[in-house]
Amino acid sequence: MTTGKRLLMISTDRKMFEENSTVRARQAIYAKDFEEVHIIIFAKGKHETQKEIVVAPNCWAYSTQSFSALMYSMDAIRFAKFIVSKRGITDITCQDPFQTASVGAALKRQFPHVHLELQVHTDIGSPHFTYTLGNKIRKTLALSYLPKADHVRVVSNKIKSYLIDVLKIADAKIEVRPIVVDIGTIKNAPIIPGADLHKKYSQFEKIILMASRIEPEKNTKLAIDAFKKVVEKMPKAGLVIVGEGSEGSKLKVQSENLSLKNSVIFESWADQSTLYSYYKTANVFLVTSLFEGYGMTLVEAHAAGCKIVSTDVGVAREIGATIVLDTPQSVSEGIIGIIG
Repeated sequence: MTTGKRLLMISTDRKMFEENSTVRARQAIYAKDFEEVHIIIFAKGKHETQKEIVVAPNCWAYSTQSFSALMYSMDAIRFAKFIVSKRGITDITCQDPFQTASVGAALKRQFPHVHLELQVHTDIGSPHFTYTLGNKIRKTLALSYLPKADHVRVVSNKIKSYLIDVLKIADAKIEVRPIVVDIGTIKNAPIIPGADLHKKYSQFEKIILMASRIEPEKNTKLAIDAFKKVVEKMPKAGLVIVGEGSEGSKLKVQSENLSLKNSVIFESWADQSTLYSYYKTANVFLVTSLFEGYGMTLVEAHAAGCKIVSTDVGVAREIGATIVLDTPQSVSEGIIGIIG
């Protein structure tokens, strides 16, 4: 425990209210570095979450219990002012440089002696980040709030470089703290029954694996377009896509329209043990995201010894992935260069 350090965290992660969640368990460990930790979590209504929970003997989490999402920041600021003044808070950390950062910036103005940290978990420097109006607004907020922070915590050197080069934030103010991945467990994980991809899908000679949320920013459409070119040269190749999301139905239609119905397999999200086995039995792990702050699956696949083809996102370059452009031709060439 660091005597005298009292932390206030502004968060959006409602999993903190789930009794056996990894988020709550991780936070209980993190709290050991402080005398006290108080966490304010954006949440709607009195019935969405509990009002207050004890995470650890020195750590408490509170819901804003807001009437609507529009009230999150105002409710959090009002509650946070009370905690900062009554509990002698020395440090504030905000889990994103957008809406939670608005709370931190407001508190910093009223309590200038408090040390303000902003966390950046996504690549706001990517030219693709502003592909939606919502993200354009988020980036505008981030560019406003980040220079005001006393300390900035990022998950990759790629983000750090952007903050230094574009926002001129001093190197000394930025800490790179990657997301924790249990490398040893992945390396030592056995291939479990039913999760050897080549045995499960014996019709394929070579298997490309993807594992992610199936959302627009993951750009899985590009992967399928590229895979069409792979199959033209390697008819017995297969693409296994593990994940769920709003783009699922659309991507299945795309596969059928490209005559890939028998070559592209869609699976629901798998548990970690299954996913580790998939990494170890695939020929290539593929990432075609528009942007990633870190890319946990990249690190997991690398730990499992799987060769990786990826767009230049997150830590892909740092772990030695084959970097490709976001075009079907470049992606297909990257894949064929490994499995051909």
